[in-house]
Amino acid sequence: MNPHAAPPPGRLWLPLLAAAFALVAVHGIGRFAYTPLLPLLVADGFMGLDAGAAIATWNYVGYLLGAMLAIRLHEPAQIRRILPVALLVNAASTLAQGFTDNLMLFLVLRLINGVSNGVVFVQAPALVLEWLARHGLASLSGLMYFGVGGGLLLSNALANLPADLLHGAARWWPMALAAVPLAWWSARQLGRLDRPQAGAPAQPAASRATPLIDRASLPVFMAYAGAGLGYILPTTFLPVVAREQLPAGHWLQSGAWLILALSTLAAAWLWNRLGSRMGDRNALVLNYVVQGIGVAGPLLWPGTVGVLACALMVGCTFLGSVLLTQRLARALHPHQGPRISAALITLYGFAQLTGPWMARLWLERGGSMSDTYWLGVGALVWATGWTLRTRQVVGHAVAPAGAALPAAPAD
Repeated sequence: MNPHAAPPPGRLWLPLLAAAFALVAVHGIGRFAYTPLLPLLVADGFMGLDAGAAIATWNYVGYLLGAMLAIRLHEPAQIRRILPVALLVNAASTLAQGFTDNLMLFLVLRLINGVSNGVVFVQAPALVLEWLARHGLASLSGLMYFGVGGGLLLSNALANLPADLLHGAARWWPMALAAVPLAWWSARQLGRLDRPQAGAPAQPAASRATPLIDRASLPVFMAYAGAGLGYILPTTFLPVVAREQLPAGHWLQSGAWLILALSTLAAAWLWNRLGSRMGDRNALVLNYVVQGIGVAGPLLWPGTVGVLACALMVGCTFLGSVLLTQRLARALHPHQGPRISAALITLYGFAQLTGPWMARLWLERGGSMSDTYWLGVGALVWATGWTLRTRQVVGHAVAPAGAALPAAPAD
């Protein structure tokens, strides 16, 4: 049997769907449900805005720790053991958040949620990417990230549709109702994803020992640090900024996050396509420019225009920067597989920590949330500059682990 032959259509879509559902559960719901819920929880008296920013920071600390753990547990056999557990722990923490009014316990649950999210966000796409690469289908890897966009849309609906019926911690009940079955099904499917064929050539020891960060990959890592800081402020605090800049009852106060979520639905297909046509490096430069203008929207055009521009432009770009960076880095180091994915996401998570932390410091000094977006704009300018210094890889296909990246004619 040809190890790179495409699997039957049913077998192709099942792993992609399992990874997408995993990202719905842990990222779209487990993590980003906090964004539309935060102003509601503040209005309920469940927490203050400064405490909300601090809790967001601890969730990102957990995400960073989870991604660091995934660097250590990057072998496929380890992933198959850890990934189902992390999925179920994430769903359990989402459920538990609906049954506590204790702010300290809530913080601990958000930390646990972040750790498990970091593990899943690294391991699920990495496991399925390796599976796709073995079948010569790695160019489809971006489609997994539809799960994040779909999860954002779902979490927005689950936060706002029952908003008048629930209060405080009970606002997490609809989230858990969706996350638990999705996590359980994904854990079953990903845990039994088929392994490489017996007798397949092992990855050379020399390729495993090559450094993750060298002259070729350093610009990618530096740019991704800027991307992590650049996107986190609008994706965490956009509803808060909408409430700062818009009159009471304005439709964008709840609608901004819905528009951002809707914008993400086309992002995976769009940037997958642009990366194929332009090359991943060039598409990534365009991505960061558009994303930076979006983050600057509420600063350049305060009010309806700026909030709407931010929701549209950040929503349609931030997932693209993730999938393009993952593919570009793996093309530069085709033998590193899940290890380079984990390292990038660890850096991304570390950069994200500074956003809510600096937002909290600024709020404690009487500043507005809108002003903190200047930090995001600067970070994306940084990301653009470093991406321009990244070597363009001929072709955009991702080689299977243990094989040299094939040359391909430029588009």
